[in-house]
Amino acid sequence: MKLVTFKSGDTTRLGVIDDEDVIDLNKADSAVPADLRAALMAGVDIAAAAKRAIAAGSDHRVPFQSLALAPLVPEPGKIVCLGHNYYDHAKEGGNLKPVYPLIFFRGASSLIAHEDPVIRPQISEKLDYEAELVIVIGKRARHVKREQALDYVFGYSCFNDVSVRDYQKRTSQWTIGKNFDGTGAFGPWLVTADELPPGAEGLSLRLILNGEVMQQTNTSDMIWGVAETIELLSECLTLEPGDVVVMGTPAGVGWARNPPVWMKHGDRVEVDIERVGLLQNTVQDEVATW
Repeated sequence: MKLVTFKSGDTTRLGVIDDEDVIDLNKADSAVPADLRAALMAGVDIAAAAKRAIAAGSDHRVPFQSLALAPLVPEPGKIVCLGHNYYDHAKEGGNLKPVYPLIFFRGASSLIAHEDPVIRPQISEKLDYEAELVIVIGKRARHVKREQALDYVFGYSCFNDVSVRDYQKRTSQWTIGKNFDGTGAFGPWLVTADELPPGAEGLSLRLILNGEVMQQTNTSDMIWGVAETIELLSECLTLEPGDVVVMGTPAGVGWARNPPVWMKHGDRVEVDIERVGLLQNTVQDEVATW
C-alpha cells in the first residue's frame, strides 16, 4: 500500500494511492485524521481504513498526477539521521569503520516534497546529494530489542539528505550544514512495511544526477540495519509515532570525488530505491525574499 501527503490550499491531506488516483482518507472516513503523524499518534489503523476506502470505491478521489505533494510527514516530532552507516562512505572520507552510529537531527523546516526545488543557498556553492532510505515509526518505541524492532516500523520512503558541505564541516556536530531551508527531500510516498522485505533489506538504492548514476548500493550493505538502529535509538530516547529515521548514505557523494561535484541551478537529482519509489527534485538558486 502506498500513502501520500498532498497539498490542498494552505493545508495538507493524507491519501492512499489507488491505481492512478488518490483517495482522501479523512473525507472517506472522518475518524482518520488528515495528517499522517496525527493518525499514527491516535492509533488509527490507517491500512484498514485505506483498504475500506478502496473497496468502497470512494468518490473522494483525485488523479495522482494532478496533485502537488507535500513532505510525507510534514512536521515529524523527530527527524533522526545516521551518518557513516555504509562503510564505503565512511572510507571515502578517510574514516575508519564506526563502532557506533554517528547520529544527528534535522529540523522540519528543512523538509521539501517530491518535485519541490532543492534550494542552493546564496552563501555556498558546495551543495551535495545523499540518497537514503527513510523509515516512519508507527508506534511508541522505548527499550525495544532488535528481534521485535521491525514491529514498530509503519513504512518506508526515499530521502535526499542534501548537505551544504562547507557549513557542515565548520563544526564537528554537522547540524548546521544539514538544516538549510529546502534541503531535505522526502517522498514521494510511503510504502507500508508489509509490502517490503523485513527491514527493507536487499533493495537497490541509487542517486542519479542529470541522468548519471552517482551512488549505487544495496540496503543490505548498511552497517546498522533498521532493526538494530531502532534498538540502539530506543535505548536512549523514545521513538514516537510519526518520527522519521533517515538511514545514511553510501559512497559516491560529490565532495569526495576528484574533482568534487557540486549541484548547481537546474540540476535534476533523483533518489531511486527498488520497490520503494523514485524521488525527483530540481536544484534552484535561492532568491532573496528579505
